Amino acid sequence: MTVVVDEAVVDAIFARLDSCQLPGAAVGIAVNGKTVYRKAFGLANMELSVALSPAMRMRIGSTTKHFTCLAYLLLCEQRLAGLDDGIGKFLPGLHPVARDVTVRQLMGHVSGLRDAVEWSWIFSGTGPAISSAALVSLYRDIDTVNFAPGTSWSYNNGGYALLTAAIERITGQPLEEVLRERIFEPVGMRDTLLRRFDTDFVPNSATLHMTGGAAGSFEKAYLGAALAGEGGIVSTVDDMLRWLAHMDHPVVGTAATWEALRAPWVLANGTSTGYGLGLITERYRKVETISHAGGVMGGNSQMLKVPAAGLDIVVLVNRHDVLGMFLVNEVLDACFAEVESPRTPQALVAGTYRSPGTDRVVALYVKEGRQYACIDGFDVPVVLQDDGSLWPAAGYRTMKQTLRMLRDDVLLFSDFGNIDELVRVTGGHTRDIRARYLADSAAVDASIEDSSDGLQLVTTGPFGSARFLLEPLAQDVWRARSRSPMAWGGMLSFDASSGDFKFGTARTRGLRFRRC
Repeated sequence: MTVVVDEAVVDAIFARLDSCQLPGAAVGIAVNGKTVYRKAFGLANMELSVALSPAMRMRIGSTTKHFTCLAYLLLCEQRLAGLDDGIGKFLPGLHPVARDVTVRQLMGHVSGLRDAVEWSWIFSGTGPAISSAALVSLYRDIDTVNFAPGTSWSYNNGGYALLTAAIERITGQPLEEVLRERIFEPVGMRDTLLRRFDTDFVPNSATLHMTGGAAGSFEKAYLGAALAGEGGIVSTVDDMLRWLAHMDHPVVGTAATWEALRAPWVLANGTSTGYGLGLITERYRKVETISHAGGVMGGNSQMLKVPAAGLDIVVLVNRHDVLGMFLVNEVLDACFAEVESPRTPQALVAGTYRSPGTDRVVALYVKEGRQYACIDGFDVPVVLQDDGSLWPAAGYRTMKQTLRMLRDDVLLFSDFGNIDELVRVTGGHTRDIRARYLADSAAVDASIEDSSDGLQLVTTGPFGSARFLLEPLAQDVWRARSRSPMAWGGMLSFDASSGDFKFGTARTRGLRFRRC
């Protein structure tokens, strides 16, 4: 396989970020362990007008996850723990629905547990300062699940909060020290560390830039909740290239450990999730890649390897309106020009569909000539396949969710091989949904009330409150859009007889709110 890294071509990909006024991105490319491209574009900090550098610390978000998995696997090598140990072995105070879930299931996002980290953001807002221990404590009381362990896949930051607590319980050390002593220092990643909050001062750090209220503007807005094993690492392009090279010939972790990290989980229905233990194996334009992206308020990252070509790519971004994942895809397109490109997406249909059995909602719509699917409140560009089905576009293929029209009024939804038939729903809204509601299992109080922009949902969780603007989609189906800077959201499906509703997101299925 021929790899061509043309400096001018890569420069052109990042040219739109080459600004002396706005934040940007740092990028590194290596072939067979040798760095062939290393540059940064834009500012590290808009207040000081400091240029960004590949040697500056930046958040890598959920790219943290495979480091956390490796830390636990190193404990397994010492026989201090096992991959198939129940998490309750280390955290006995958990609710019974969580105790028997295995550590391997948590790492692979197949535990079926609710995502307590998402719940803190969604229902309490992104501002409150919440410790890692407080997030874990929610699992003492959460008594419902998304699905039975091993039967489906749902991304779950809360599972990695539990994994963090288990590592700290086993070692008697904070995760910061475990990662530094057992991984970062042996590999030579001198500038990499775990940083739980963005409100402290860490030398040589680029600033995160959240999109502001006015178009093209930015503001300081950080996640208040602690980030630990689920997404708390800060690193540099140089350190991450060093890490990607280490993955080819690791000195930390045995061969068996690295095989476990990469091996995708296979569900009970026989479907491969493509997700191992913090690492994703998938194909981009018929080329196998190993990767993991990460995102926080005001920035994001993508780390990717192409093993067959010896190609490593890292992109770290310190602005919220640019996705490193897509920039890496553009770099891949430039490096593998001879590989067949996917055909152009084709817009098909618009409409709202709801499952009579699970109340999950999919809204199909067309935007700028492309077909999109809003699945449980999460917008995904989808591409028409030869067999007539719709698949997530490149960059979203980790979501093994496909759609197929059976009839004009029935949509077949395959979610990691689990089939659900959704029926088209239409009509206006005749029901008055303004009322107070309670989600007992989540300890969330909610109300639907009037606002200057229409109806809004106001939630009050254990740590704070949040607001969502409600958009009517069809009879008894509403879309909730967060009124915070982050684009959280979900779907509300009302029960015609009781007046209760189920709240669904990409990571929460059918959380019932009863009308008071």
